[in-house]
Parts: sequence; C-alpha cells; structure tokens
Amino acid sequence: MSDVMEILKKYSVDVDKEIELALSTLEPDTLKDSSAHLIKAGGKKFRPALVVLSCQAVGGQTDKALKTAAALELIHTFSLIHDDIMDNDDTRRGMKAVHKIWGEPLAILAGDTLFAKAYETIIKTADDNIAYERVIDALRVLVDSCIKICEGQALDMAFEDTFEVTKDEYMNMIYKKTGALITGATTAGAIIGGATSDQIKALDTYGRKIGLAFQIQDDYIDLTGDESIGKPVGSDLVEGKKTLMVVFALEKANQEDHDRLIELLEANDESIIPEAMSILEKYDAINYARSVAYDCVIEAKEALMFLPDTDAKDALNKLADFVFTRNA
Repeated sequence: MSDVMEILKKYSVDVDKEIELALSTLEPDTLKDSSAHLIKAGGKKFRPALVVLSCQAVGGQTDKALKTAAALELIHTFSLIHDDIMDNDDTRRGMKAVHKIWGEPLAILAGDTLFAKAYETIIKTADDNIAYERVIDALRVLVDSCIKICEGQALDMAFEDTFEVTKDEYMNMIYKKTGALITGATTAGAIIGGATSDQIKALDTYGRKIGLAFQIQDDYIDLTGDESIGKPVGSDLVEGKKTLMVVFALEKANQEDHDRLIELLEANDESIIPEAMSILEKYDAINYARSVAYDCVIEAKEALMFLPDTDAKDALNKLADFVFTRNA
C-alpha cells in the first residue's frame, strides 16, 4: 500500500501547479475559491497518475502529460461538486461540500468553470510541443468521457425507480458513471505519449476494467468497511441503491426473499441493514461481486502484457491491485 501511495503522490505537486495556474485568473474571488475548494482538500489524484503513467508506459515524457493530467482532475472535481448538489451531501473529503459553503447557484458555476477549464488546459498541451493531432485526439477522448459520465448519472437516477435492473445494465451504468473517466485518463495519456493504435487499445482496456473494479469495490466497501473512514457502513442499502450485490441477490433469490429484500430496500431505515445483509450473504452476493471485481483486475493486467516492461507498467499493475484491495 505504501508503494501505491508513493506512486499517487509522485506527480501530485506538478499536477497541482498546472491546476493552480489554470484557476489563477478566475474572478471574482468567490468563484476562484469555490472552484478550488475540493482540489485544496486533497484526494488521491488517481486519475492524473494514470494519465502520466500511461504516457510513460508508451515512451512519452512526463512533463508532456501534466496538462492532460490536470484536465482529468478538473473534470473529476467538477463531477464531484455536481454530484454533491444532486445528492444534497453535506461533506466531501472531510470538508463541507461546496454548495454548503457558497450555496447551490455558485457551486453550479464552480463546477461549470472547472469543466471549461479542463478543456482550456488540455488544449494548451499543444504549447508543450505535442503534435496538435494528438491534442485533438486526446480532447475527443475527454469529450466522450464527459458525455458518458452524464449518461451514467442519468442511468443511476433511473435505477432509483425500479428493481428490474440486470447485471449488464448495472455494468453499463457503472462503466459510464465511474469507469469512463478512468478509461479517459489511460487512453488520453497514451495518445499524448505517442502510442501506437495497439497500445492505445491496450490502455483503453486496462482503464475500462479497473474502472469497473473501482466502482464494484466502492460498493463492497460500503457494506464491509470501517465507518471511521467515511460514510456509515450499509448506507447504500438504506438508500436502496442497486449495487451489483443487490442485483445479483434479487436475480438468484426465491420469491419470498426477493420480495422481502425489495421491501427492506424501500424502507429507507438503518434498521434494515442486518436483515438485508443476511439475504445478500445467503445468496453469496457479496463474494460474487468481489469475484467480478477480481476478474476485471486480472483482465486489466493482462491488457498491459502488450506494453514493454518499464517502471510505468509496473506502477500500473500495482494500481490495478490497489483498486481491488483498497478500503477507502
């Protein structure tokens, strides 16, 4: 775990400098401060690290990837601000959510500003002597990722009103909501690094697979994690979310357990957690979800076999393992 933390921290300072530069010209101060709030709060910088490492893994230079890495973090932060507004969450990264400090109207503007600054930043990659064709291709990837994020969020919202969600529908939703930006990070990094089409395909597959595993692990942590590291354990059950565990259990359960699980998930009460958990455990739904996440990580690492052996490739393998083993 310490190795992974070092990998994630290695490029944080340089990426933060690019982000600070991108936001430095904003006015008034309320917009600048609200836009920078979550970025200053920290975060793992997982996606920027993927951009830089993917660039390095295909022979590209670190400094050429920093603006693209910053753009991915700006997009990620934009999505967090808007997610918090939609979910009316009070905190993020241990601090008050942006809309709780500055109000919803300015929080929306802050998110919109980060969204626009991401595009401005990636376009400026051309200033680092990167062929403009590569910049445009990386920009296309970023645009596609942003569209998919919105589609995934809309699908997640639509799932709130139904229990007729299949595994394929769930996997499509989490790919778009969570995996698309992770895939965008690895693919854009490869493009900026001058990758061949086969290398781009390999890193696209890698990003897609660890993106799926990342969200499934998030759902797993919610049911099995430590309350001291974030939201209360089992909060997804209280909110009636259609996680892979729930989808699998509903598919496999007998009629009595199927109907009872739906009843519990509709109750919106913490008292349902033990019984709902017992139904998930009865049908081995938690272990099933873990096996799916594990298979995704294995497939991600297999995709990297097409890349030359480098320190960057080794780091990408470690990050794939981290996605599966993390507890926060």
